[in-house]
Amino acid sequence: MAGSIERIEQEMKALGEAIATLAAEFHNIYSSYLASLGQAVRQQLILASYHICTHAYPESFLNLSFAQRQQLQKAMRQVAFQAQEQLFSHLLASITPQTPFSSAPAPIDAPDVARDVPTLHLSNPEQLAQWQENLEMAIAQTLQTLSLNINRLLQQAEILPNQVPEAILEAAAKAEASPEGIAGPPNILNLLIERENPQESEESTVTHIIALQLRLSEIEFADSTVMAGRNQIRHLSSRLSSLRREYQKKQREHTVAEAEAAWRVSWFDD
Repeated sequence: MAGSIERIEQEMKALGEAIATLAAEFHNIYSSYLASLGQAVRQQLILASYHICTHAYPESFLNLSFAQRQQLQKAMRQVAFQAQEQLFSHLLASITPQTPFSSAPAPIDAPDVARDVPTLHLSNPEQLAQWQENLEMAIAQTLQTLSLNINRLLQQAEILPNQVPEAILEAAAKAEASPEGIAGPPNILNLLIERENPQESEESTVTHIIALQLRLSEIEFADSTVMAGRNQIRHLSSRLSSLRREYQKKQREHTVAEAEAAWRVSWFDD
């Protein structure tokens, strides 16, 4: 029985080494993916903002002075660059949900930026899966925050209607794409907001709002480099799932073997 336990422990050790190798591959792939994603996000944000200002609300954009247009565009570029840095900084995130974000973003423009991020060292599949889940959640949160911040800028510049409440802007940033929604360009959200008339309780007005909503699937689809990175991530995720199942199986076998050994040690015939 001791030999069986030792064999299982050796097999678990080999699995741990395979998981550690996979963790390093995840780190490398995400390093490249997040760098290319940051650039794609900045490009797609500008394209979507261009559509809102020139096609959705051209009159409002033309009402701005030349200086106001420049100020708005500069603010958009700054927000996009900060988001680009934040996306890459998520590689420094802890595997615990309590601290999912890093406060020290890596320099995006550095050609060897991946070397500025500590290599991931994990040999437990559950920890690696949690790390990836936290990272994906952080990416989604960054896109939501970026969408909200750009819509705020558009509203402050009086491009988006001022009567749209903050809660609607927040909901727009988080909303899922709906097949019932109005078709439009990528990363653009069409909203129909029904508002009751406080003076006429039986009457309501419907307002059509066009806002920015960055969607990861659309950003990846529009950029072949980002899509290639996502496909590599899917492949690694499939390998991780297989290793998790095998690791859990060996954990179960180890527990059973230990229980059998404990039974034999404590059993005495009367």
